[in-house]
Amino acid sequence: MQSGFPQGSILGPFLYTLYTADIPITTKTTLRTYADDTAITTTHLNPTIASRYLQAHLQKIELWTHKWRLKINETKSTHITFTLRKSSCPPLHINQTIIPQTDKVKYLGLHFEKRLTWREHVTKTRKHLELKSRELLWVIGKRSPLSVTNKLLIYKTVLKPIWTYGLALWGSAASSNLAKVQRYQAKTLRQITNAPWYVTNHTLHKDLSIPQVRTVLQQQIATHRTTLQSHPNPLMAHVLNQPDSRRLQKRWTLDENT
Repeated sequence: MQSGFPQGSILGPFLYTLYTADIPITTKTTLRTYADDTAITTTHLNPTIASRYLQAHLQKIELWTHKWRLKINETKSTHITFTLRKSSCPPLHINQTIIPQTDKVKYLGLHFEKRLTWREHVTKTRKHLELKSRELLWVIGKRSPLSVTNKLLIYKTVLKPIWTYGLALWGSAASSNLAKVQRYQAKTLRQITNAPWYVTNHTLHKDLSIPQVRTVLQQQIATHRTTLQSHPNPLMAHVLNQPDSRRLQKRWTLDENT
């Protein structure tokens, strides 16, 4: 092995963090890293200037990777423009290869689309939930000999974390998108309890002590707000600051009454 380290090693993530600690940064862009996933973002009213900022940062990273013998997979890199306009930013290059542009991108398990409506993330999450539910039907379905308590435990530990992941972020989606997840939860609870048609969803949630999606969202937002306010890094508190103006009066999850 001439470079790298074994997959799944204990020291691997720590050594990689040390090795890449001096990755170049600029004042015009923001660098976000998690393990080997790296995102570079910038904002500007002029798309040409925005691409210029990003390209300048990419050129510095190219020199840095050549120096430390790191290989960037250009085919897995993605360029996305978050905007309400129809046009996109000019193309970017890395190692003389054009980075493919797209209207959708997945980063750290969250699906982002060009207009940040979270519709794509909710759709993907709902499909994932349906697939996982079919796999677990033999243990949580109405024909399963398990008790309702054990079925609910499986739901809380296996299925619920799928849609609660990142809820403090994608919870700003339209109510119609949140309703898709709520319908899935109600459907699953009926399946678990084999409840007759005349039992309302409100009764199911109340009797089983399962909070509705909107309630879980408000709880996570409250926890998220408390964490930011008491975070040891003083820079985290600025995340709570909202911009002076919002296009189309975009709703934030932190706007929820908590």
